[in-house]
Amino acid sequence: MRVRVKLFATLGMYAPGGESAKPFVMEVDQGTRLNALLDKLDIPEESVRVKFVNGRARKWDYVLEPDDEVGLFPPIGGG
Repeated sequence: MRVRVKLFATLGMYAPGGESAKPFVMEVDQGTRLNALLDKLDIPEESVRVKFVNGRARKWDYVLEPDDEVGLFPPIGGG
């Protein structure tokens, strides 16, 4: 099944072509959980602070559905 993924800020280096915030489509197996998507993208779990699916915050064990839109954000510091 297909899901759309958007990686923000420093997570963009894990996107195909290394383009931050440019959505891309991925094929995943039925029943894939959000944390398994990270494994497939080789993103360390501690590199992600905020995760959204279809505009709603989700936990790592969320089971993805066809055509879900996933947004991942790294921890952000500043002051």
